[in-house]
Amino acid sequence: MNQWKNFSKGFIKENPVFVLVLGMCPTLGVTSSAINGLGMGLATTFVLLMSNIVISLVKDVIPDKVRIPAFIVIIAAFVTVVQLLMQAFVPALYKSLGLFIPLIVVNCIVLGRAEAFASKNNPLSSAIDGIGIGLGFTFALVLLGGIREVLGSGKLFNITLYSENFVTLLFVLAPGAFIVLGYLIAIINRIKKN
Repeated sequence: MNQWKNFSKGFIKENPVFVLVLGMCPTLGVTSSAINGLGMGLATTFVLLMSNIVISLVKDVIPDKVRIPAFIVIIAAFVTVVQLLMQAFVPALYKSLGLFIPLIVVNCIVLGRAEAFASKNNPLSSAIDGIGIGLGFTFALVLLGGIREVLGSGKLFNITLYSENFVTLLFVLAPGAFIVLGYLIAIINRIKKN
């Protein structure tokens, strides 16, 4: 039962974007659309899940001196798998996300969960934690990308909702990411206080 607390903790109480304010580079860089947010979120969730499992399995055989480099190598292996799969099966999304896919290796969310949780817990708990944090990250990216896409292009998941005559281009540009993220964090903090 305690393991499922870890799942919801990552999704709500410790959302990496809205509460912990981690992973801002991909959060602000790829969320010009909901599809990009979903793609990056799911790729990161896969890496979190798999690296958490492997790190929890090998934590006792990794010497303390090389713990962090070993974690990075494990994470990099799964990022390479994601990168190759995306390049093969969803090339348009792969091209759209570009450099942000290999940067998952150094995403502080992934390395942070490896160090803070997976290296201290069993594989099942680590897997549940990885899924919870990953889905929380995915939720944040899709929400941010969806709002930016609706306001900036009048579409959601490439489905036209209203005419381009009423869009504000600012929201699909970099400043729009900061504005929408700031409002979302403020709203979530307000909800958490009540």
